[in-house]
This record gives sequence, structure tokens and C-alpha cells, in this order.
Amino acid sequence: MKKTILITGAAGNLGKAVVEKFLLEGHRVIAVVSPGNKMSVDTTGDFVVMEADLTLEKSSKELVVKIVSNYKSIDATLLLVGGYAPGSVLETDGSQLRKMYSLNFETAYFIARPAFLQMIKQTTGGRIIFIGARPALQPKDGKGSLAYALSKSLIFKLADFLNAEGAAKNVLSSVIVPSTIDTPANRKAMPEANFSSWVAPEAIAEVLSFAASNESAPLRDTIFKVYGNA
Repeated sequence: MKKTILITGAAGNLGKAVVEKFLLEGHRVIAVVSPGNKMSVDTTGDFVVMEADLTLEKSSKELVVKIVSNYKSIDATLLLVGGYAPGSVLETDGSQLRKMYSLNFETAYFIARPAFLQMIKQTTGGRIIFIGARPALQPKDGKGSLAYALSKSLIFKLADFLNAEGAAKNVLSSVIVPSTIDTPANRKAMPEANFSSWVAPEAIAEVLSFAASNESAPLRDTIFKVYGNA
């Protein structure tokens, strides 16, 4: 069944792979990019690009309102926007915390909230899928990227709260937790690493596809750890 899929962070390496996966499955894909950004895909299909500054609540809400006005429903929302910054507690001040909080949590919450409010009104419910981070689950991995890990830790709690409220309406929230994603930027940053142990964007797209599907309906409070061998 064709669904309307909202994907933020669509212009990134992961985003493009996810967009193409859902287009291949025959869904309508609404790809959200930052203002002034452009993107194209190698797959034909029902594909729309929309621009929005997701660090602003007003802009994010207006985006969701426009999508619902145009397409009447949102079946799945995939929240891929985010960013990384290193820094231990000794190196992390308030400005760094606020930057990571805005980039990793607010950009997710500002879309997830209006999408959730729409989905609980839909007879079919919906799926909200976040991108988490292993350092937020394992303190030994997060001690060198404190602001990043803290901001991502809120994603897991948000998914829990949304599930507590949305499960009765078939609105389910999941968190995908990748290890290092095999992207050109990561290869450039870590040239001595074993790239074969990293997770390909296409592999993560497969997991996102399952999480957004009707087959995921029996699952609750789901965290998908997509670590590969990293």
C-alpha cells in the first residue's frame, strides 16, 4: 500500500539512501532539506522536495501543516537531521550543549510533535522514527562527546513518552541506533579505520523501511541497534 513518508535530513548521505529505498517501494516521499539546499535522486517516483529550517518550531509546524493540507495524512515520519561534536565534560560549555540540543533534539521534536498530533487523528495511526546514537546508550563511548551524547539521550525518552501516549492509536515510535555510518565524510575523518566494519546507509534504510511498515505494529518501545561489526 502506498504511503506518504516524510523524511528530514534528506539531502545527507543517509537521507538520500533512505529516500531512494522508499521510492523503490512505491511510496510518496516528501524530502525535507535546509533552505537553499537542493537534492536529486537516481530513482523515479512520487517525490517532492520541501525546504524548512527545522531548528525553528514555527517553520517546522508550518511544514507539517502544508504536507497535511496537500496530502491529507502522514503515514511515517523519519527524523534523520543531526550532527556530531566531540568534547569531554572538561571541554563542554553551555554554548556547545545548546548547539547540540538544537541540532539533535529540537529538530526532531519540532517535527515529531505536529506529526504525532496528526497521526493520532488518523484511523491508520502512523510511525515516527528517530535516529539515536550509541554514545547515548553507553557512557564509556559518550564521555568524549558529552553534548552530543546528552542531546541524543533525550531522543530515547521522547520516543518512550510518545509510545506511552500513542500506542492505543497505533502511533508507534522507534529509535534506530547506528554505529559509524560508511559515508565519504566519515572515511575522510578516519582514514585509518576499517571501513568494512561500518554500516552502509543502505543497510540502515532497510531497517527504517521495516520500522515504518505495518509489520512493525506488534513491537513496542523499539530500539534497533544497527552496529554492523563496528
